Amino acid sequence: MAKKSNPTMTQIFDAVQAAEAKKAEDIAVLEMDKASGAFTDYFVICSGSNPRQIQAISDEVEERLGKSGVHPTHVEGYKQADWVLLDYVDFVVHVFSPKARNFYNLERLWKSAKRYEPSDLTATAIRRRSAPPRTTSTSRKKTVRSTHSRTKRH
Repeated sequence: MAKKSNPTMTQIFDAVQAAEAKKAEDIAVLEMDKASGAFTDYFVICSGSNPRQIQAISDEVEERLGKSGVHPTHVEGYKQADWVLLDYVDFVVHVFSPKARNFYNLERLWKSAKRYEPSDLTATAIRRRSAPPRTTSTSRKKTVRSTHSRTKRH
């Protein structure tokens, strides 16, 4: 029996490549611990040096994923371009200014998450593409997601 591909890992890999194409800095992927209560399975986190670059990174991620029919369910912070959040349900892309990234420090906040660097992700994405997708509770995501939206600080 052939193994199914993991579309989430493929999409995350594409998002990372899009960010790299626009010279995003300090790119990291966090795989959220199931017990953490996170509203998604993965975070893609990166930084841009100015508002124009932050928007360009966000645009490139949306464009690349859009070519495969994947669109964010929610986008926040694009006009301000200090912290842009692209919500793809199973993963969220965060594009920060250096100041905002330091202030919110998601890597510390979600320190129980497993961190991948882009160089790690290539091998991981290939390995995981053949793994079955993680099962998650859609209702859990909806409940926590609505709570997250109310507590946004930007």
